[in-house]
Amino acid sequence: MKTSFNSIDELGRREFIANAAKACLGVGLMPMAGAYIHNSIKALEPGARPASARHIIYLNMAGAMSHLDTFGPKPDAPAIQGPTKSIQTTADDIILSEHLPEVAKHAHNSAVIRSMVTSQGAHEQASYLMHTSYLKRGTIVHPSFGSWVAKLSGEINRTIPMNVKIGGGSHGAGFLESKYGPLPIGNPESGLANSTMAEHLDQNHFQSRIDLASKMNSTFTGRFPQKQVRAYTDLYRDAVKLMRSEDLNAFDIEQEPEAMHELYGTSNFGQGCLLARRLIENQVRYVEVTRGGWDTHDNNFERVAENCSEIDKALSGLLLDLEVRGLLKETIVVLTSEFGRTPNINPRDGRDHWPYYYTAFLAGGAIKGGTSFGDTDEIGRNLSKDKPVKPEDLNATLAYALGLPLNDVQYSPSGRPFTVAHNGDPVQEVLS
Repeated sequence: MKTSFNSIDELGRREFIANAAKACLGVGLMPMAGAYIHNSIKALEPGARPASARHIIYLNMAGAMSHLDTFGPKPDAPAIQGPTKSIQTTADDIILSEHLPEVAKHAHNSAVIRSMVTSQGAHEQASYLMHTSYLKRGTIVHPSFGSWVAKLSGEINRTIPMNVKIGGGSHGAGFLESKYGPLPIGNPESGLANSTMAEHLDQNHFQSRIDLASKMNSTFTGRFPQKQVRAYTDLYRDAVKLMRSEDLNAFDIEQEPEAMHELYGTSNFGQGCLLARRLIENQVRYVEVTRGGWDTHDNNFERVAENCSEIDKALSGLLLDLEVRGLLKETIVVLTSEFGRTPNINPRDGRDHWPYYYTAFLAGGAIKGGTSFGDTDEIGRNLSKDKPVKPEDLNATLAYALGLPLNDVQYSPSGRPFTVAHNGDPVQEVLS
């Protein structure tokens, strides 16, 4: 019985291609493979609206960061605040927790949205909504925001992928072309894994294997002219191009002086932020750095303090470094989580899931510094000021600042229309 290409599941295709690459070419640089290829109308040209920023560094606090003990303290409500103290910052309207003293020095370049809300109270579903602006469905995989940025903003550097993810996360290109999916980096100190030829190959042997693979695939690609098939051909070409380019050095943080490593902190998250700066320097559009460990149902206050020691150093180092290099004015730095933590403190000295209120920190290009937007009532349970900001609103705000066409429609394989931020509205109050 004949098996058509379309009947093979997507994961099987990716695994097959990856294994074939390792066997035939002696190279494992296959992280850019994504999901489905879209059947879309032509995207609007970048620049339809002037962009206030060109890049985004998205710091993902996976596990639901306690906003009350970080970026949204309630000093006038000691019963819900617990032992965490608040501190003043360089902006009159922004207060932070005592665990973020270095970040507090950058508040004049920053904004805090204190009225984030989500309809999802489970980690996986909430993270999916934050990253895609859409609810998780069993019938479709939506593109991540980083993939939308790569698709709609256009290339600057034609060698490095425009979307890089550091430290984990499963949100990819969805139904967009695979080249818009994130290039994953596990350990920032290891750089881009499997990006060199096998030791037993030289350039001539390597090129001969590429030529042989192309010849072997020619009949297949001619027989199945779908975009899915062409995407893998493009993937080989782009991977080899990066391997042979000096741009590969952008992934090598060992080229940074020791003082720069110390500025960011030696944690994986800190070094991931350092790598993010190097990638932005090399014209990558979107870099996401994930830091987990925020699911603090138990021992919340001690664990948050430990986590913040890394976050405070890395985030403040990143903001300082970007500013000194003149990159902050064209880069948006975002730090947020999939939802927040309960105002009440449970018997285990922890905080549980709270989708009704959490925070997002923004700094840099396009951001109105010294701004605090939204708030809750005095007991930290219900929003009391301004509009609630949903995940799609935050993504619309970022997209607007990048000059992306919010109404541009991309179609899924089934013909359904989707946009970069769903029905989100930009929060103009935090934009300069």
